[in-house]
Amino acid sequence: MPVWDELVGQDRVQAQLAAAARDADALVTADASGTTPPDASKMTHAWLFTGPPGAGRDTAARAFAAALQCVSPDRALGGEPGCGFCDGCHTALVGTHADVQVVRTDLLSIGVKETRDLVRRAQLSPAGRRWQVIVLEDADRLTEGAGNVILKAVEEPAPRTVWLLCAPSLEDVLPTIRSRCRHLTLRTPPVDAVADVLVRRDGIEPEAAAVAARATQGHIDRARRLATDERARARRAAVLGLPLRVQDVGGCLKAAQELIDAAGDDAKQLAEETDVKETEELKAALGAAQGGRMPRGTAGVMKELEDRQKRRRTRTQRDSLDLALSDLTGFYRDVLALQLGTRAALANEDVRDALDRIARDSTAESTLRRIEAVLACREALDRNVAPLLAVEAMTMALRAG
Repeated sequence: MPVWDELVGQDRVQAQLAAAARDADALVTADASGTTPPDASKMTHAWLFTGPPGAGRDTAARAFAAALQCVSPDRALGGEPGCGFCDGCHTALVGTHADVQVVRTDLLSIGVKETRDLVRRAQLSPAGRRWQVIVLEDADRLTEGAGNVILKAVEEPAPRTVWLLCAPSLEDVLPTIRSRCRHLTLRTPPVDAVADVLVRRDGIEPEAAAVAARATQGHIDRARRLATDERARARRAAVLGLPLRVQDVGGCLKAAQELIDAAGDDAKQLAEETDVKETEELKAALGAAQGGRMPRGTAGVMKELEDRQKRRRTRTQRDSLDLALSDLTGFYRDVLALQLGTRAALANEDVRDALDRIARDSTAESTLRRIEAVLACREALDRNVAPLLAVEAMTMALRAG
């Protein structure tokens, strides 16, 4: 299937990228044949993809990278780059193409060291004689120093290097960088389109797919996880039950601790899946003796790995908390819709009894204050406030709201 099939509900962005891929292919063809390249081109050396969580920023960037590497013979007959079947498309999509570097982080930030390595790679000529593509999925996590390193490479690009940066919004990227990129804004995919993808691609039952798509408000990855992972459904049910449990101080403090514990369990689960494997692989690479004894001079390398794993657990915990707070915001948004008598579709129709009860026992003004309390908690976590303290303050505000 074409590389664009994974890009859900983004017809306008897809059309722009497809046009750029056609012009990029024309530039490569002209260069290889020694002919004059087209006068006008929709292709440029730096792109910035923005959009809300779940919109598919990373998917769009990877699809575009694959289209730029397409070597299908059908292109010579007028076919579109990005067939999805040729070696260029396939290896770019699965992450094994020599000229496509995808950078993502499971840590809180991307530092100078990592970006310097990227810049060095960006200066190389493409091995496949098409494009050297750098996909930076978490451009919003660049430190100021790392952003300045990237800026120099974007200002003075190599002839066949393309930078594809992804971030939630323009404000998350240094002004000097975004001013040098072509900006594409993705929208939240329609719920029906997400449900269709879950049925067609993942084999999920239509009813379950519709519930998951509606509950996650068009976030494709979250919808897939909710539809396929029983633990994800259990965690969501626990979060949506919280508004009924914050009736007194004891209930507020208990609910806050449970949210923190659930986030910690997520981090622990990830650690169990990845940390042990990473540690054993590094020990083997460093030549650990039988029994686990490490050669001299390797203690610093092992300590560096431990520190990185610790930072990853911190981010996993925060991401899990943020997901819970998103679900909680959606719950109160549904409550507000009921109180205002709007005809908007409810995201959490499966907990309609709880929604009706909260809507009946409170006012629209108090619901707005509760939404503000959840948003304030998210902001506090972004400012590195102790998670338990931030969540306890939120649950107390939900009770008082």
